Amino acid sequence: MIHELLPDLVVTAEAHGDDGPREAFLYPQEAAVVAQAVPKRRREFAAVRACARQAMEKLGVPPQPVLPGERGAPRWPAGLIGSMTHCDGYRAAALARSADLAGLGIDAEPHLPLPEGVLPTVSLPAEEDRLRRLARRHPHVHFDRLLFSAKESVYKAWFPLTGLWLEFTEADIEISVTPGERPGGTFRAELLIPGPLVGGRRLGFFDGRWTVRHGLVATAVTVPHP
Repeated sequence: MIHELLPDLVVTAEAHGDDGPREAFLYPQEAAVVAQAVPKRRREFAAVRACARQAMEKLGVPPQPVLPGERGAPRWPAGLIGSMTHCDGYRAAALARSADLAGLGIDAEPHLPLPEGVLPTVSLPAEEDRLRRLARRHPHVHFDRLLFSAKESVYKAWFPLTGLWLEFTEADIEISVTPGERPGGTFRAELLIPGPLVGGRRLGFFDGRWTVRHGLVATAVTVPHP
C-alpha cells in the first residue's frame, strides 16, 4: 500500500494484520529501549523494525539496529534516510539513499473519524473549511483523519531536515482528490514558518500523496533535492 505513494527511488516493506513472528527480533540495544514497555509496545517496536531491516536489505545495506534519537526520530545508517509507521494491524518502513532524496515521511492511521474534540487542536480554520467541502463531495473519506495523517508525514519529513519541532498549526495542508475507483490523491503542506534549507534553497512547502485501503488511510511526503 505505502509503496504506491512513493517514487521508485524509495524502497518499502510492510506487513498487515498478524503477519510475521509474534515478536520480531531486536538487537540488544533496541531491546533495552523497550525493556520496561508493555508487551503491545514491544511488539510494535520490534515489528516495524523488522520492516526497516527488510527495506535495508532491498537497498543492499546489511541489517542493523534502528535506535530512536532526538524526539524519538529513528537514527538511520549513514547514507540513508527513512521513515516508519505502525497502527493496529499495519506497520511499514520506507528507505532511500540520502543522495537520491532529501527527506521522507510516511504515516498510516485507521480510516475512522478522529475522536471528538481532536480536529480543532490539529487544524487551522481554513483547513476545516476545506475539509467540510471535501466531505460533501466525498462522504466516504474521513478527511479529518487524513489531515491528521498528512501532518504526521509532514513532521516526519521536516524534523530530520531541521531538528526543530513543527506544530500542527504551522503547516497549512490542502488536500486534492484524484478521480478513480479507489480513494486517493495528493496534498500540499504550506509551511507557515521558515522551511528547511535544502541544497541552499529554503523550502516553502512539502508535497505528498494519500490513499485509503484495507480500512486504513496512508500518507507519504518526499522532499527532492533541488
